Amino acid sequence: MRHLTTADIAAFDKIYRLNLINSITGYKPANLIGTTSAEGTTNLAIFSSVIHLGSAPAVLGIVTRPATVPRHTYENIKATGCYTINHVVADFVGAAHYTSAEFGRDESEFAQCGFTPAYRDDFPAPYVAESRIGLGLRLREELPIHNGTVLLVGTVEHIYLPEEVLRPDGTLDLQQAGAVCISGLDGYHQVAPLASFAYARPGQGPQPK
Repeated sequence: MRHLTTADIAAFDKIYRLNLINSITGYKPANLIGTTSAEGTTNLAIFSSVIHLGSAPAVLGIVTRPATVPRHTYENIKATGCYTINHVVADFVGAAHYTSAEFGRDESEFAQCGFTPAYRDDFPAPYVAESRIGLGLRLREELPIHNGTVLLVGTVEHIYLPEEVLRPDGTLDLQQAGAVCISGLDGYHQVAPLASFAYARPGQGPQPK
């Protein structure tokens, strides 16, 4: 088994190190973040850093990269306070990845990448019409991280999803929803269900659900 230390990691070529550390955590969710600038220009960007932070109230976080260059998603969320999180579906992985290109401030990734903005229930940020699961969030707080990245914490105000993917216990059939996940920076995967277990209790061992 190969052993890598902090010194080894620091000595790697930049691209090699970037690929390694982005892959080492395993599969990550693939989501499109929809925003609008203060001037009304829509923006769409792929993120693999959406994380669950709490359920009561429903709170999710996304990590944005350092603002050493223009970060349109971050700037729009700061300006308007609202954004959407949309699952990437298998039919649109290429278009979703294309949103990572450096489009101009006045260019909309919706138009450039072939997605349709959808506005629902007077929420100011655009959803992705092609996504089967979409969430509307409002920024709650911004937490700077020592390496220059920022954790944006948002409360979930809206959820839209097909009735058939919602199970009786509240879990989702993500395979039926067509959701994909990401490995590294540019690998996209479909995941098949493996197992489901009941709430774990000491002395009982794993119990199939």
